[in-house]
Parts: sequence; structure tokens; C-alpha cells
Amino acid sequence: MKKLTVIDLFCGAGGFSEGFRQAGFDIIMGIDSWHPAIATFNHNFGLDCKTKNILDFENSIDEIEELPDTDVIIGSPPCVTFSHSNNSGKADKGSGILLTKVFLRIVAIKKFKKNSILKAWFMENVTNSKEHLYDQYTFKELGLKRWAIDNDQDPDQIAIVLKDHQVIVNATDYGCPQKRKRVISGEVIEGQLRRPEIKDPISADVAGKNKDITLATIKDGLPKPNEKKNERIIKDPLYPDIKIKTSDLTDHFYDTGLYENEWKQSKYWKTNHPYMGRMSFPENEDQPSRTITATKIGVAREALIYRSEFNRKGDGEYRTPTIREAACIMGFPITYQFKGSEGTKWRLVGNAVCPPVSRAFAQQLRVELGMDPMFTFHVTNQVNLEDINNLNTYSTKEFNNSPTRAKNSRFRRHPFKYGNMTVTLSNYDIKKNNKCGRRWITSVQYGSGDGFPTFNYTDKKITKIEAEIKKLEHGIKFIEIINNGFTAKIATANELQRIYEQQKSEGQYLGPIELVEEVATIIENLIIKENELYENKAVIFKKKKAVPIKQLFALYAINKICLITNKE
Repeated sequence: MKKLTVIDLFCGAGGFSEGFRQAGFDIIMGIDSWHPAIATFNHNFGLDCKTKNILDFENSIDEIEELPDTDVIIGSPPCVTFSHSNNSGKADKGSGILLTKVFLRIVAIKKFKKNSILKAWFMENVTNSKEHLYDQYTFKELGLKRWAIDNDQDPDQIAIVLKDHQVIVNATDYGCPQKRKRVISGEVIEGQLRRPEIKDPISADVAGKNKDITLATIKDGLPKPNEKKNERIIKDPLYPDIKIKTSDLTDHFYDTGLYENEWKQSKYWKTNHPYMGRMSFPENEDQPSRTITATKIGVAREALIYRSEFNRKGDGEYRTPTIREAACIMGFPITYQFKGSEGTKWRLVGNAVCPPVSRAFAQQLRVELGMDPMFTFHVTNQVNLEDINNLNTYSTKEFNNSPTRAKNSRFRRHPFKYGNMTVTLSNYDIKKNNKCGRRWITSVQYGSGDGFPTFNYTDKKITKIEAEIKKLEHGIKFIEIINNGFTAKIATANELQRIYEQQKSEGQYLGPIELVEEVATIIENLIIKENELYENKAVIFKKKKAVPIKQLFALYAINKICLITNKE
């Protein structure tokens, strides 16, 4: 039987297409405005597509009709404006809505044209996109009033229905080692859009029956990034039939180690965030990976961070995934290649549709169309390295250019979060959310959500706090530790700011990050029970009858830092 044909709009690196190809479909064209995406797509599918802006089809019906007629249309309009991670979900949704409507406009013409061969269409996006799109679109709403009349259609007729034609899926359910929720919208013209069966036989063999494929499956299935160059044969961790020489594995044998100040920043946001839940640091390898994002980062809460195989302490002790690891986590075969620099490749990978997810929908489409499902996937054992910028260096990274912060960067950090509260050192007024000032501030936050009450403390509050601490077990010992050795590490306000910006302690003085970390260590080493409470009779903590004793000790230490650093 002749293969069914597919055109991929917003094709990116080709993840959506790869899943359909694996299920026996013929990919004949991809459209994308970004050159590295088209170059990557062409390289892997043996095509010669040109860069093309999808917005060219917004007002040109002729250009739409010149597109090849295919059995299937797939596409993944850029999701950045719909994403919750973009400007905390407050980004302008206009561009995302426009690009989606242009995609649907193309689908409508190909679906309703005379002698249409279109059998199905699928569109992938972030789940939040559902909130910003109509349930259905008429020809008129898609800018096709004139076209509808010319093709014997009522302009007010519904051309595209999204409501009840959408399925929210998690990539882990379809043999992808990644927690990644997305919405697939679409239509089987003479059938029904159904949620695909959970996992295919090959993925089930990799993970084990009724189990998710874990991050460890990928990390253990690939060679270690610090392995020396050799010619041994390795097997794809997701596609057992693919076997290649280690020397042919691209974008994996290089050092992605992070500077100490980078991974420590990420660790803090993951494990001690002021108002968000705790995350694993480093990543929990016994679970599927967290979502691969389009931006490679090592200092944020969203960063994926592993312990490095290069056996170092401090700089380089932890690392980000290699491009090959990220691509495998997305579900690409190890023979799939990406064009461009490391940053470009990461963006190509992170923006892609997971091939196992698109493959599952392609398999389900075969069933809907009365075709036999594929039990042997169409993947290649051949590695095409022509014009590929292979990132492999087989060398160890040198850490001699530590990143710095911008002048007057804001600082905010607390030793720990107990009792649903934090005691914070900052160089700006958190209540006012203003710019970095000349003084350092002690404050307390109640609650675990952004915007919960914040109370500032003057440096003179130290006397009252000290009197209360002396009444408690470990109190006198704690005060002695703080006043004999710790205070000598506190620089003046301007110097403390300079150390923070340079991200490097000098001489006897510590930076603000290190000071807060040492406060936490001192208090934790006193073996104070987490649930041991201080009865707040002296009203040190406003509107609180009792607080963890650890927080009283933290308040004293942070207030002492401010008292000393703010002295003229």
C-alpha cells in the first residue's frame, strides 16, 4: 500500500514528523522560518525545503493552494506566548493566537477544497493554549469568507472545531522518558480523534510492562560523557535495533560542568525557594525526567542538573545534560542529528514534539483508517555527519572565567523555610519590591505564596532578640558562635555588594550567599528539633503566637549581619 503523505507546518527540528515517519508515513515537506530548523529537518528527512514564514499564508490563499496536498497535516505553532513559564504566564498571547489561526486557515482550505485528499490533521501545543483559542472557527473567522463563497461553502459555516477535539497527553505515557504535558488538537476526517493506547510494544519492552521509562534508562544506556574516544558498539536506549559505534555518537562527549556559584544558585531555588515547593537536586534518576525546556540554563529552578562524572568538587561538581542526553529524553533516536551551535541545538531539541507521542497518534490514525499498526518502527542505523557541528571534544572544561552579576544586582536569600515562614537577608525592600539600596535589610515572610505578608526589622532589634535567645537551650552557645568568628566574616555594605556581584569571596570576608548558608549550617549543627517552638511572648514575630526556634536563631543571625554591614 502506498505510504500516506505528511506536511509539517512549524516543523522545527522535525520531532512531529519523526514520529509519523517511524509509523510508516512519508514526510514530503516541512515549513519553518528559522534556518537551523529547516537545515536540521532537511538533513534528517533528505529534503530540500526552504525557510518560509508561516505568516506569509495569512493573507495569501494562492500560496496556501500551492502547498502540496497531503493525506495528513501536522504542526506545532510556537508555544512561547502561551506558556506559564513566559513572564509568569502574563506574556502577550496575540502572536500565539495569530500563528494558530494561520495553521487552522491552511487546514480549512485543504480540508474543504474540491477533491480534497486530507484524511487527518494534528496540532500540538502547551496545555495552557486551550484557554486562549475558540472552541470552533467559521470560515469568516479564519479570514476565508471570499474563499468559502467561491467554493460553495457558507462563510458562517463552522470550518474547524477544537472543543472535544483535543486530548491532553503526558509524554511518559507513550514511551518517552520525560514528564511533558501537551495538548493535541485535531481531526480524523472520516473517523474520530482518540487518545492513543498507552505505550507501544517496543517502549514497553524498554521500560517493562506498565512502567515509565526513567531518566536512569537514558543516562545508563548512553556512554558516560567523560569516556575516551573508542570504537565499541552501543545500543540506543530507546530503540534497541539501532546500534552504532561510540565514535559516531555526536553531541555527547564534552564537559557541561557548571561553576559552583551557578549550581548553588539552582540548588537554592530548587530546595529552598521562598514560596514554591521543594524539588530534587540533583535530578531524581529513578523517575522520568522533568520537562526539557527550549533554553539551556544551569542557574534556575527549572534547570536540569546532574552530578558530573568528572569527579570534581566546587566548580564542575554538577553539570547540565549533553545535547544527546536531552535529545534521547525527548525521544529522538541517537542517529538523529541537529544543526548549529550548542545553544541552537538545545533550542531545537527543547522546542520539538516528542517523537514517541507523535508516533502514538500516527499509530492510532492507522487504526482509524483501517490500516495495520506498525510493530517495527522505521528508524535508521546510519549516522549522517555531513556538515554537522559535532560538539564532542573528549576534553575536560577549564573553569577560569567565573560569571559575574550586573552592577547593583538585587539579593534575597533565607537560611531555610520552617513553620511556613522565612527569615531573609536582602539588599532591597521586599515589601516595596524596589531597586537595590545602600543598606541590607532583615525581614520575615509568612506563608508560602508570592505576596504573603513581609515584615522588616531594624538593626536595633538585635538586643531584644538576643535576650530571648539566651533563655533557650543552645541559645548562649549559639550567640558565642555568631559573635566569635562568624561576625569577622561580614564585610561593609558596599564591600558585601561588590563580593556578591563578583560572585567570589576574598580574604576573610564572605559574600551574602555564603553568609546565609553558614547561618543555616550553624543552626542545623546545634541539633535543634524542626518542630521545637518558641512561644512568642515578647512579640518579636508579628501576628505569630509561636514559631520554630530555628527561625528565632535565624532572625538573630541575619539581623547581626545587617547590624555589622550597615555600620558606617
